[in-house]
Amino acid sequence: MPKLKDYLSEPLLGSMYGMIRSAGSVRPISLDITSKCNLRCAGCYYYAEGMDKVQVSGDDRAFDELIESEKARGTNFVTVVGGEPALVPDRLRKLHDSFKINVATNGLIQIPYKGLEEMPLGIAIWGNRETDSRLRDRGRRDLFSVALKYYRDDPRAFWYYTVAPGCANEIEGVVEECIENGNRVLFNYYSDVSNLGGELDFSRGFEEVHAEVERMIGMYPDKMYTTRYLSEVITSGTLHGESWGYDVCTNLSVDNDVNKARQQNGKPFNRHFRAINADFKTSRRCCTGIDRDCDSCFDTWEHFSWIMINMRAHLGSRQEFGDWLTTVFAFYVVNRLVDFDEGSKLLAMAQEESSGAKPVEMHRVSSY
Repeated sequence: MPKLKDYLSEPLLGSMYGMIRSAGSVRPISLDITSKCNLRCAGCYYYAEGMDKVQVSGDDRAFDELIESEKARGTNFVTVVGGEPALVPDRLRKLHDSFKINVATNGLIQIPYKGLEEMPLGIAIWGNRETDSRLRDRGRRDLFSVALKYYRDDPRAFWYYTVAPGCANEIEGVVEECIENGNRVLFNYYSDVSNLGGELDFSRGFEEVHAEVERMIGMYPDKMYTTRYLSEVITSGTLHGESWGYDVCTNLSVDNDVNKARQQNGKPFNRHFRAINADFKTSRRCCTGIDRDCDSCFDTWEHFSWIMINMRAHLGSRQEFGDWLTTVFAFYVVNRLVDFDEGSKLLAMAQEESSGAKPVEMHRVSSY
């Protein structure tokens, strides 16, 4: 059976793996930076699960105390959600000064650039202009055009494109506009927690969406943060014989008693992770749920983690290891945990190779 060192003898794989190892392990939390939002999107897990009902203090004392306690605990990466983070830019600056962070924003308020130049911003888009406006603002405004203007040629910005099962036909047009705007794309997959049904119903499957995402990776390998393998795992709900669900999810709050049985079932999980509520004190079950049925969870970040923590399951062949490594490397690049320019070049090469193009030839860029 091949060993890890055999795979790493290939310059591309060796360089990507070396950059990840040099960056070190990720000790993450997810943080609701505010419970307020200027939109009420149809299908938003945050409001569907009542996560905005936590009691929030009137000052930032609890927020500041959380930052210090998490620094002391060893946290080095924060996924910033909410609510809408752009409503509290001072809190964003405090987090940016203390951790590596990734911010999810709806794009309606421009997040300042000065002083936050290295902060990745995932700008929400849920379909073409009609679909996006209908789902996120009841058809009242062209939200896509507003965000395009704010983040044109902003090197921090990527589009966090949430695609519904019946909207695969919209993908190419949306992706082209995002790329023409000078940005990259990371796909997410619509869960329909509002039970709207029809083209939004996740039970109809994501086969067409997955096929179109693969096609976009082939067309724009240097602009896609989603990998072929990541999309395959999310849309199929399987990873090396395991089926997606609570029993295998790896991003579960380690300090929440509801997860005790899960932590003892023998499946790997992130032993540092907490999903912290907007009171800056309590945690919930996981990033995207309190009591939610995990069958409706197609969250990209959760599935990134599921893949990342299961490295050993991917050592059986060069193909499996390459799939794992390219996906993990994409996570490190989009979150700027490795050198962004060098990492982007290597990721583009790996994406091109995985999409079926000719094998990539390269000189080893560093000796790790």
